[in-house]
Amino acid sequence: MADFLLIHGSCHGAWCWRDLIPALQAQGHTARAIDLPGHCDGLDLASVTLDQTADAVLAATSPDTIVVGHSWGGYPISAAAEKHPDALRGLIYLCAYVPVSGLSVADMRRNGPRQTLTNALIKHPGGSSYQFDPEHAPDLFYHDCPSESVDYALSNICAQPIQPQATPLVVTDHWRNVPKAYIRCANDRVIPPEYQADMVADWPRAQVHHMDVSHSPFFADPNGLANVITQIAKDM
Repeated sequence: MADFLLIHGSCHGAWCWRDLIPALQAQGHTARAIDLPGHCDGLDLASVTLDQTADAVLAATSPDTIVVGHSWGGYPISAAAEKHPDALRGLIYLCAYVPVSGLSVADMRRNGPRQTLTNALIKHPGGSSYQFDPEHAPDLFYHDCPSESVDYALSNICAQPIQPQATPLVVTDHWRNVPKAYIRCANDRVIPPEYQADMVADWPRAQVHHMDVSHSPFFADPNGLANVITQIAKDM
């Protein structure tokens, strides 16, 4: 059995793994989640850095830990692996951004084949953070999720610090040599599925998995997601 650390995406927190954690535990794994800096902790959002998010990941791992990163969470987990590749067992990207060395998440988003968030973001007047417009979030993030889960998510989404997502990440063989897998979500309306495929086009096919779900598989199909993650762990 495996030890999993779950890292959330933009405007989310540890709360979003509510249904996946027990699904993984039911299969005999240990699983836990953390809030990244700037989420539910009272920090000045303008002060949060990408390096801080990497350190938060590393503080919660052991060399036996498989780290799962959702969406923008692909960058903190990559930064953590780049800093200390021996501090974790492997990385799972869940419909997440896989870094191109020298680019930021904001760069990656702009380079996508379609801009899905153009009318869905509300930027803080000071420019330090943004939030998802609750009018657009259900259709973008949770269109195949139970209504109770959608209500739960909308009551918990919070502001997202911009600076970590505007910071380029340089990756080397430290990151490249860490075992990795990708879970592509075919009905994703946030990160286009074709973009997800492009980001891992040169990965071995055995490392790329597929789910017919939205950008929020932890709500749409937590048991199915637990099954895929379990299979990945067996091969990692």
